[in-house]
Amino acid sequence: MAQTAEPFTHPALFYADEAGYLAGTVPFVEDGLAAGEPVAVAVPGENLALLRKALGGDADRVRLLDMEREGRNPGRIIPRVLRGFADAHPGSRVRIIGEPIWQGRSVGEYPACAQHEALINHAFAGREATILCPYDTAKLDRAVLDDARATHPVLIQDGVERTSDAYAPDRIVDGYNLPLVRPPGAAHVAYDADLLPDARGFALDRADVLGLPADRRDDLALAVAELTTNSVVHGGGTGTLWVWAEDGHLLCEVRDRGRLTDPLAGRRPAQPGQIGGRGLLLVNYLADLVRVHRADDGTTIRCYFGLRS
Repeated sequence: MAQTAEPFTHPALFYADEAGYLAGTVPFVEDGLAAGEPVAVAVPGENLALLRKALGGDADRVRLLDMEREGRNPGRIIPRVLRGFADAHPGSRVRIIGEPIWQGRSVGEYPACAQHEALINHAFAGREATILCPYDTAKLDRAVLDDARATHPVLIQDGVERTSDAYAPDRIVDGYNLPLVRPPGAAHVAYDADLLPDARGFALDRADVLGLPADRRDDLALAVAELTTNSVVHGGGTGTLWVWAEDGHLLCEVRDRGRLTDPLAGRRPAQPGQIGGRGLLLVNYLADLVRVHRADDGTTIRCYFGLRS
């Protein structure tokens, strides 16, 4: 892979079949191992098995992660998967394969995935790292591939590496900052500092009615507590909480008058001894998906919890 003047490189690998996938990923891993770089691979389960087999004994020297599990919520990929690995190797250049977008990602998940890919460029600016992101050109929509050209400064296809003339990651972050539409009649409650316990109780009562598995109740309660408390402290002192079911998920949405100006909020790992600033990060770790809409007159945060165990 060609070297750049920047310490961080973020190429997209366009592949059309299994042979193309292995031709682009296996040498990337082996070159990293040969250079003494810590290497991680976070890809969907089917591709993970493919790479494990192709790497043979070298697979034991690589951190292997199933992205379908670790990155189900795109909002936790940067702090838990990518920064989690990079921060565990201070002083070393790291090499990571991250494949957060695959056929089967839902329409609701995709905007968060595209924003994630764009935000990697900010999260790793100045870091000694290379993150290679594979894209299946045979299965993914053309619009997804166009977005990849905007979120990655370098493109690799058929062994040829070139600079992307469409690179504009902030355009993707802003372009997918979309209003979140609720169904008419969704149950809701307003809250302030005195009504925070009532808001949590409301969410749990609705969860019981809508069939949230018992082992997810604590996750929901903690996420609601973090979001509603954030409203009181940073969002003008009040907010509104909605809870409803849709497409096999319980959705919990909070809107307040706060302005969330930092697109990386909730995507930075907490630092040792850090006081505060962990609320949205914790919500990203708890929920199956988190969508955010930032506007001049307030912020909306929507969390998804699967209704099936």
